[in-house]
Amino acid sequence: MNYNTKVTFGKTGLIVGQLGISSSFGAPSHAYEEAFERGCNYFTWGTFIKGRSSEMKKAIRNITQRGQRENLVIALYSYAHSAFLTEKFLIRGLKALGVEYTDVLILGFFNRPPRQSVLEGALKLKEKGLIRFLGLTSHNRKLFSELLQENIFDIFHVRYNAANRGAETDIFPHLPESVNNRPGIVSFTATRWRYLLNPKKMPEGETPLTAADCYRFVMENPHINICMMGAKNIDQMRENLKVLDMPPLTEEEMNRIKRIGDYVYQRK
Repeated sequence: MNYNTKVTFGKTGLIVGQLGISSSFGAPSHAYEEAFERGCNYFTWGTFIKGRSSEMKKAIRNITQRGQRENLVIALYSYAHSAFLTEKFLIRGLKALGVEYTDVLILGFFNRPPRQSVLEGALKLKEKGLIRFLGLTSHNRKLFSELLQENIFDIFHVRYNAANRGAETDIFPHLPESVNNRPGIVSFTATRWRYLLNPKKMPEGETPLTAADCYRFVMENPHINICMMGAKNIDQMRENLKVLDMPPLTEEEMNRIKRIGDYVYQRK
């Protein structure tokens, strides 16, 4: 396993780095640009989130103005759960970023199948050329296997980390065998909202995991294309990027991570 190697993003055919970057943590624009230069080219950005996401907006504008739009994979979230508002916020987001389309529109946090009107609206956006691929994120793991049968979505954002490994039974076994036919899989909450990094949450005598441990654990899973990460500043971003040069987990390291994950999960 080479974490610095780009991979094919499922049936989309897009080529992506294995570390994705969220706009929600407040890093400055030059931190995002540095990560992009290291091969992290999957950027997620909310269509109506203000404030901290403005720095990623600046980074995206800088990258595209340098003529590198084709190397950047932009994924815009919509939490509207309405076809009308999804289109409205999407168009506003595209204008803010200075781009004509988003590579991915992610329908945000559905624990039930989206209404038909929402799906039809999203597919019309694809027909208009405003989006290339359609994604969905949810905490309801069983929903993904249901949606797989409909073959509408190109990308799934799923919760997966050392403490929350239910996707190994509820999602991954249901994916098509052919990589070219399966949706791109993105994992979020690799650190389990930092619980796995908290000394107070560890078994007696255990040191906490590092963020790099958590990212490596996720990226070791062959079903996952992208592990999302976040950073508050340039130092955190550079610390996270070190994982790209790290060796694969040893069996001993993997067992330790799972042991800590089980402990954290049992005390939820």
